[in-house]
Amino acid sequence: MKNPLQNLLMVFALSLCALCTWQWHSQVLQRKEMTALAQINFDQSVAIHGYTNSINAMDRLIAQMDARISELRETIDSNNTMIIGLTQDNTRLDNLVGQYSNAVVAMQAQVKQASESIRQQNESIKDLVAQRDDFVNKLNESVKERNEIVTKYNELVKQVEEMQGKKKQKQASGSHMRSE
Repeated sequence: MKNPLQNLLMVFALSLCALCTWQWHSQVLQRKEMTALAQINFDQSVAIHGYTNSINAMDRLIAQMDARISELRETIDSNNTMIIGLTQDNTRLDNLVGQYSNAVVAMQAQVKQASESIRQQNESIKDLVAQRDDFVNKLNESVKERNEIVTKYNELVKQVEEMQGKKKQKQASGSHMRSE
């Protein structure tokens, strides 16, 4: 052996090379692990950012849904108020329908009674018209008879006047003859 120091130096140099190789290998593994961890960190960061955006969107959506739920509750309250009012109106209208039905029945009875009364009045009027027609016919016959009597009377008066006129003429011609 030529020189134990040289050998020692070679051993140390080879050991140092082995150590450097081993360190280089460790650092490569650590670098891969760091890169993997950095990738995982980046992926988690992206996921956190996505989740944050999603949470913000969900918060806005929840706020909108809360507002809509509040509106719907107000609508439900107003609808319940309207339903109560409509139920009362329905009850009142049912009562009015019952009253109307009773009024219709009463009116139908009155209409029947009025129709019967009108029918009786029509019959009475027909009887009166028939009696009037009989009376008018009798009156016409009576007037006709009286007109015939007046005509006969006028003829008799005319005959009497003619006779008196002839008598006066005879008397006048007799007295005229006497005075002559």
